[in-house]
This record gives sequence, C-alpha cells and structure tokens, in this order.
Amino acid sequence: MSIQLPAETGGLRAYQPRAQPLARTTGAPFTSRTVFAAAHVVADPYADVSPGSPAAVDWDATLAFRRHLWAHGFGVAEAMDTAQRGMGLDWAGAAELIRRSAAEAKAVGGRIACGVGTDQLTAPASLAEIRTAYEEQLAVVEESGGQAILMASRALAATASGPEDYLEVYGHLLRQASEPVILHWLGPMFDPALEGYWGSPGLDAATEVLVQVIAAHPDKVDGIKVSLLDARREVDLRRRLPWGVRCYTGDDFNYPELIAGDERGFSHALLGIFDPLGPLAAQAVRVLDTGDAKGFRELLDPTVELSRHLFRTPTRFYKTGVVFLAWLAGHQAHFAMVGGLQSARSLPHFARAYELADGLGLFPDPELAETRMKTLLALYGVTQ
Repeated sequence: MSIQLPAETGGLRAYQPRAQPLARTTGAPFTSRTVFAAAHVVADPYADVSPGSPAAVDWDATLAFRRHLWAHGFGVAEAMDTAQRGMGLDWAGAAELIRRSAAEAKAVGGRIACGVGTDQLTAPASLAEIRTAYEEQLAVVEESGGQAILMASRALAATASGPEDYLEVYGHLLRQASEPVILHWLGPMFDPALEGYWGSPGLDAATEVLVQVIAAHPDKVDGIKVSLLDARREVDLRRRLPWGVRCYTGDDFNYPELIAGDERGFSHALLGIFDPLGPLAAQAVRVLDTGDAKGFRELLDPTVELSRHLFRTPTRFYKTGVVFLAWLAGHQAHFAMVGGLQSARSLPHFARAYELADGLGLFPDPELAETRMKTLLALYGVTQ
C-alpha cells in the first residue's frame, strides 16, 4: 500500500512505506564514548491548559521513554532544551521532572545528567540574583543524585556586561559544585536570547572566555557540550581542552564525523537527535566500541538528512519533529506537546520527517506509523 504525502512544492506525491522495521537490540552502556540522549517530555493531552500555562506532563509516558533510552545503553540528559525547557516547561515543571527521572534512573541503574539554569527568574536580574537562581537549581539536581549540566542562561546573557561577569558567575558555581559538571554552550540558532554568550558576539573571543573558565577549574568540569552547528569550531575547541575534560558534541548536523573523531581525538555526545534515533544510534555506537569507525559511519551517516530536516531553521522548533516521531513510533499515544508546540511545523515538514524516518527503519511498527500518519493527514483534509 502507498500513502499520499504532501509535497513541499504543493500537491501530493505517492510514497511506499517499508514493510518491516530493522532489527534492534538493547544492551549495556557504551564503552568507547560517553553518550547522552536529551529526552523530550510527553504532554498530558487531557489537561485543560492553554499556551502560557504551566506544563501538564504525562509522567508515566515520560518516564517510560527514559527507560527506553536507558535500555539501549544511553545516559539521559534531563530537563534540557529537548524537554522544551524555556519553551513550555518552566522551572517548577523541570524540578519535578528532574526528581522523578533521577529516582527512576536510580531504580533501573541508568545514568542521568540534569539541566541547571536560571529560568525561575521572570524579570531582569542582577548578577547576585542569577547566582542564587543557579544555586537553587544546582541544589535540586545534586540532592536528586543527578549530574549537573550548567545550562546557558538567558538572564546572564541579558545582564552580563562582559566576559568578566561570566568568569565570576561560573567560577562561583564551579567552586560550589560537589561533583564535576558539564558546561553548556547553546548557540543562538537554538535560542536567540543567547546571542553573545560568554560576553562577546564574536565566537573566537567567546571561545577564549570559555577556555578560561575551564582552565581555572579543570577538576570541576567533566566536559563541555557544544551546540553551535559548526564542526570545525568544535574540533578546534576540543583540542584545547585540559586532559580529562570531555567535549560533548551537541552538533545535530555533523555528529557522525565528530563522534568518530580523527587521529587527534574525538567528541563524546549529548544530542537531541538521539531521542528519535535511539536504537539505530545505539547500534552504531556499539560498532564503534569494537574499533570499527567505518562501520559506525556507515550506520550513522544516513541519519544526518533526517536530523538536518528536523533541525532546519528556525532550529529551536526541532522539538516538534522529535515528539512527532515519538508518536509515530508508538512511544506515546498522541501528538500533543506542552505549550501547544505541535503546531510549530508544517504538514509538508511532517511528511518529509515521516518518509525519512521510515526509510531508516526507525518505526518498530511501520503499519502503526503509517496509520498515524494517515490520521494526521486526514485532519489536514488529505484523503487517501
């Protein structure tokens, strides 16, 4: 059977879905790379909420998806950008998510790292208030037993007068952290409010500030997650890191080459695209664990077209595609998102995402995915 999909140029086109999914197996954590999948949250579709209201989360489905990722060997990066942090999920919701997910991680033996930010601040703030907000969230993560990820702060980007303010705030937090943390550089393509982070609009100057932060406290920095969608810049940065400090790629455009690495090193990973790619990405990393970089690239390179599609401009709406694919894959019973973000992409965008994901064999039940895709199409008035 074929399905009629809308073309990006208008009209309809026929697509033949695959009949069988690719075989996938679960397994232990990886050995050659430290790999986190940033996980999405599942909204409660029965909650009577509107855009701007506190998020209503389906906790059972949300935690079940994290168990899915742990079962394939991933660490879970919790309460990050992929979980709609700052785009539907406020700090109260994020704190509850961190506590619940950390407890679940402890119960199943899964690794978890959690976002620490300043999103409880709703008005312009002083540097002292920003430090206090970071400290509050750091305490929640540490008390839950999770590893802390010091997220880039919109409030700090708005308040800081220059690099010295970043050095002061991050130095203060790193001295306080009880365990090594992961730093986080999220580019403005993911969040326009982070333009000029580290105190400079120029990326070269910003990199120098980040390197200073790490060099001053290398024992308190597990690694740095880089989400700039610039492979060359990430490679240059990771070659400057002190021994023992990891570079975690957050580059959803160039991740296969960055994880595979070169003769001078490689990147670990903390990626939103590994939410929908979970089983396939896990298979690729296990191949890499054997030392077969070529086999790793052969498995993972074909996924880049889907990732670039989901993360296309405006990049910050990639979460819509991630949740859409989770629905098609049967990880949740509906396509609803906190903040109503399911409306953030077009029908042709969804159609292409379905086609690419189906071609990769990402759907455990291709017939279910086809049925749900047809349901969505029918809502838009497309008849088969």
